[in-house]
Amino acid sequence: MNSNGYPLASVLCKALSFLSKISLTQFRNYTQSSFGFEQRITSVTGPNGSGKTALLDAVYYLCYTKSYFSAQQQFSVKRGTEGFRVEGIFQLSKGGEEIITCIWRNGKKEVLSNGQAYEKIAAHIGRFAAVMIAPDDMALVHEAGEPRRRWVDSILSQTDPGYLEQLLRYQRVLQQRNAWLKLQAITPSTQRTELEFYDAQLHDAGTYIWRLRSSFFEAFRPLLGHYYALLSGGREQVDIRYDSELRQSIFSELLKQSLEQDLRLQRSTRGIHRDELSFSIEGLSMRQYGSQGQKKSFLFAMKLAQYAYIADRLRNKPILLLDDIFEKLDQQRMEALLAIIQQEDFGQVLLTDTHASRVQEAFGAGTCVGSIRLS
Repeated sequence: MNSNGYPLASVLCKALSFLSKISLTQFRNYTQSSFGFEQRITSVTGPNGSGKTALLDAVYYLCYTKSYFSAQQQFSVKRGTEGFRVEGIFQLSKGGEEIITCIWRNGKKEVLSNGQAYEKIAAHIGRFAAVMIAPDDMALVHEAGEPRRRWVDSILSQTDPGYLEQLLRYQRVLQQRNAWLKLQAITPSTQRTELEFYDAQLHDAGTYIWRLRSSFFEAFRPLLGHYYALLSGGREQVDIRYDSELRQSIFSELLKQSLEQDLRLQRSTRGIHRDELSFSIEGLSMRQYGSQGQKKSFLFAMKLAQYAYIADRLRNKPILLLDDIFEKLDQQRMEALLAIIQQEDFGQVLLTDTHASRVQEAFGAGTCVGSIRLS
């Protein structure tokens, strides 16, 4: 821990790839616009519907080649057009710059670095990072299951070279196994060679994923506790628990044990796709017993811990994207958050709000905050 209260992991990472310019063509509600970023912190203000969130989403798209808000690429296309283009210039920590271009047209996506297309788009993941905090993220706290697993997968896919490959392999084989199970309900067969192949593939990929998830939470828990204490004033203890059947059993054995049930239900009922995350405060369920303020503090602590974890693993600081946070946090938590992001060791920050005066008041006179005003 340094003198400013930062976890050591985030202080050790000095590298910062700075996004200096972004251009949007037919992306969401933009026809053609360009924006420059000169300060480490930039506020984007304007009325609702002016494109504030879309601008943050475009920055996220540059890092991950997908929208933060929609899995369907066509929803990012401006209405009445057939494709979009997002291009950004990153100033690299080692010197020089890199131009990232993302193009989606005719149902196909292309990603280029300095004009050269990636052979595999997945190779871009982990090169530049962003962490978004948006109003709908409260679903991470309120819901369970799939949203939380996706959140963990999104982090590990960019911090471990093999994780995304194994995750995609697992998902592909899981679909194949489920298709096999459905076929047995139509034309039953005693032949199990195909099933044995699927089970072996699931065992290898699933065990890899489980081990990395387990290691991740060991490193993540103290970061979460640290940031929650900063945001809440240290009044309560919070925790995050990773529950997986693979903690007690070998995956291949679980698949054998569940085969009869899987055949009856025509789907795979055991595996890492059923893993759960549980959040607690003072030993009680955050979802059931946490107040709205405690849940908001927990969410922001999760995202800040995510930021610190990614920065440490990639040795490069992500861009923090804060969408409409002034409407969501009370004064105490807002002041705590602003104190964190204003530390000189923190990375690039883009934030949105409807009122420019509120942003200026929050940061105070003399603070170097860039400003983009949308109308």
